[in-house]
Amino acid sequence: KDDALNMCMLFDFYGAILTERQQEVFDLYYNEDLSLAEISENSGITRQGVRDAIARSRNILLEMEDKLGLAARFRSTSGALTEICELSQEIADYNATRFRSNEIEKRLVKIVDIAEQYI
Repeated sequence: KDDALNMCMLFDFYGAILTERQQEVFDLYYNEDLSLAEISENSGITRQGVRDAIARSRNILLEMEDKLGLAARFRSTSGALTEICELSQEIADYNATRFRSNEIEKRLVKIVDIAEQYI
């Protein structure tokens, strides 16, 4: 399941470089969860042809990720922004019990608003 999620993410980042047929087969297999036989029947290509198209597509997407690392960078950035939001909430809670500063609260709200735009 983790592999499927990873493949879907790579498809989101790099899917446009696949041929139209590869995109269609990959989408049906990973996003629509169709079997090789179902895709073969719907697409008019052999089951082995479907398997080969998926394997080639996987290799292309993995190679692009190895070269560019966009999905890994996205995951890292999302994690960092989530942590910023969590820490901001801790600061807001501390501010509410200790300082009660409206200025601190306003700035924390702005920080969270900015971070959430990119999560």
